[in-house]
This record gives sequence, structure tokens and C-alpha cells, in this order.
Amino acid sequence: MRVKRGVTAHKRHQKIRKATKGFSRGNRSSIKRGKQAVTRSLVNSYNDRRKRKRTFRQLWNIRINAAARLNGTTYSRLIAALKAAKINLDRKVLAELAVSEPKAFEAIVKAAKPSK
Repeated sequence: MRVKRGVTAHKRHQKIRKATKGFSRGNRSSIKRGKQAVTRSLVNSYNDRRKRKRTFRQLWNIRINAAARLNGTTYSRLIAALKAAKINLDRKVLAELAVSEPKAFEAIVKAAKPSK
């Protein structure tokens, strides 16, 4: 008895059609182009999850630098002073303090500055 492959192929095509929901016309209706579009979108989403981490670190650095300059120092000098004073706050926390709690950030900057 011969095996007909219609059911398996239909299932595979339905999976691609479901994944291409919201794509533009050709990528949605054609199975071949849809498969390519899904593969490409999965690659992009994987890469962008890693890029998001870089982007946020850049944003935190910019915010810390802006707040540091308001307090009479620069980003690099502030980070070096924090390390010298053994104040272990990561950039995410420093940026959040700089935006929402400027007084607390100012206190950290004063604590990090070496006494002359």
C-alpha cells in the first residue's frame, strides 16, 4: 500500500503559514518565501536580543555621564573614583539614581571623590 504525503506536507505548510502571520503579501502566501522570511526573522530576533544589552549599556553610560557633568566630573573619572573607593554599583543602578534620585547620585559622587 502506498503512503500519501499530503497530510504531513499540509501540517508543515500550516506551521509556516501560522509563523508568517502579519508578514507582507508574498512572504505570507508563498510557502517557499514564507520559510525564508521566518528563518530570517528568527535570526534577527536572536541577534537583536544580544544588541539590546549593548544598547541599554550605552544608554546608561550616557545618563551617568550627563549626571556626572552636572556634578563637576566626567564619566570616566567617576567610574575610576568609584572603583578606587570600592563602591560596587553597576551602571544600571547608577543611571537609575541619576535620573530618579539626583540627590542620592550627588552623594555617591561626593563619596567617590578622593579627599585632598
